[in-house]
Amino acid sequence: MNLEVAMELLEVFKALSNETRLQIVQWLKNPEIHFPKPQHGDIHEDGVCVSDIHKKIGLSQSTVSLYLSILQNAGLIKAKRVGQWTYYKRDEENIKKIVELLSRDL
Repeated sequence: MNLEVAMELLEVFKALSNETRLQIVQWLKNPEIHFPKPQHGDIHEDGVCVSDIHKKIGLSQSTVSLYLSILQNAGLIKAKRVGQWTYYKRDEENIKKIVELLSRDL
C-alpha cells in the first residue's frame, strides 16, 4: 500500500471513528427511512437538507457542519447546493473505491 492510499484510508477511519458521523453515513444510505420527505426535489437525487440532518442529530449547527465537512473531506458524502440550501448524500462511487482498497490492501 502506498503512502497516498494509506493517508486516504486514515482519513476515512478518522471520519468514521465518531459515532455520530458514522450514524450520518448510515442514515444517508436509506434516507427515505430516516428523514422526512423533502418538500422540493428528490431525496435520492438531491440528498438530505442540512437542516433535516441537524434536527435529527440535535447538536449545534456548527458541530453538524463540522461533522459533515469531515465526512465530505474523507470522500464519504458529497454536497449539492440548491438555492440557499445544502443537501448531502453518500458518495457511493467513492465508497465503493474505499471498500475495494480495503479488501485489496488489508
